[in-house]
Amino acid sequence: MKRILLGVLSLALLLALPLHVTPASAQAKQATAVFAGGCFWCLESDMDKVKGVLSTTSGYTGGTVANPTYEQVSAGSTGHAESVKVVYDPSVVTYKELLHVFWRNVDPVTADAQFCDHGSQYRAAIFYGNDEEKQLAEASKAELKGRFKQPVVTQIVPASTFYPAEDYHQDYYKKNPVKYKFYRLSCGRDRRLKELWGNEAGAHSS
Repeated sequence: MKRILLGVLSLALLLALPLHVTPASAQAKQATAVFAGGCFWCLESDMDKVKGVLSTTSGYTGGTVANPTYEQVSAGSTGHAESVKVVYDPSVVTYKELLHVFWRNVDPVTADAQFCDHGSQYRAAIFYGNDEEKQLAEASKAELKGRFKQPVVTQIVPASTFYPAEDYHQDYYKKNPVKYKFYRLSCGRDRRLKELWGNEAGAHSS
């Protein structure tokens, strides 16, 4: 009788477990990368097109001021760069492949500026989260040696606190498609990418 009661109690406990618990195997299918490539509206749009990318968030990183505002960052007074946090499924797209996409969506030979935006807040950078990411980032940069007349000056630096940008910046290219397209065209982003990368410009997957 005791065995029966124990069995019933065990079954009841199993049924009482919350159904929304995410299995460890599912959690392992997510990883995060952080890149800066000038205007975060544009880089967010570029990364969203990559198969295996689960979400993107525009924000600020690499600075010294806690909880910076867009006005502070755009004024260049906080040390932050406009950046994008990319959450992806590594079983679909690898960090190395994301690096391939990143390079071909930035101007790697211009320091403290990207396209029409100037200042360290618009610098191009890879913010690595661990030694493996650092090694892969440095290897991808080394592969570009000799490709351009000028040296590659894109930063490869340790990741620091990432602060999400204000809500109106998130998915800006979706919320304001006309304004976004006008900005991107007038900024000369795609024209410059074509000059630098030829047919590889604006790659969305490797």
